[in-house]
Amino acid sequence: TQVTFVPGNHDEIFRDYDGFQFGGVTIRNEVIHETVDGRRILIVHGDEFDAVVRNARLITALGDWLYYLLLWLNRGFNWVRRKLGMPYWSLAAYIKGKVKRAVQFVSDFESAVIKSAKEKDVDAVLCGHIHRPEIRELEGLTYLNTGDWVESCSAIVEHFDGRLELLDLKHLAWETVPPFREHEDRRPAGRTRTAILPG
Repeated sequence: TQVTFVPGNHDEIFRDYDGFQFGGVTIRNEVIHETVDGRRILIVHGDEFDAVVRNARLITALGDWLYYLLLWLNRGFNWVRRKLGMPYWSLAAYIKGKVKRAVQFVSDFESAVIKSAKEKDVDAVLCGHIHRPEIRELEGLTYLNTGDWVESCSAIVEHFDGRLELLDLKHLAWETVPPFREHEDRRPAGRTRTAILPG
């Protein structure tokens, strides 16, 4: 399996190793992936289009701390929901969705990502960073956002026919994963060609 790691703002120390390969994992700050059906997809983390992350380190550090606090609260909140037989629900995503400035930020972010993709002459752009999973057409290009593993429990996969699919894996948050047994082949038979996971 070929694995390409695209670092983001929480692991930006690895950006200095762009192009290096460690144990079968290649580090790239951005990559253009070609799908089976010939479409070119620009893959970036996305924080490079976030003016706050790029220009205000103190605000970013405070935001990171508040985000981790929200995630900690979310775990306790969802523990109670699980005990009551209720489905997983993201407190952090709810709060971000209710803030008017956050909505404008998402719109500005998406426009900046699309503009960069058009300059690179690709058919689509895939990113993460804003933790908002979706696939949609935007200004003539396909915009894909992987979401994340913590709030939305989502990923994007490419099937063997080139079709791209957004996976919503929230239901797996409550399931117990069986222990890994050495020499056990746990790969699903022929499900996907490429999995693009949030960073």
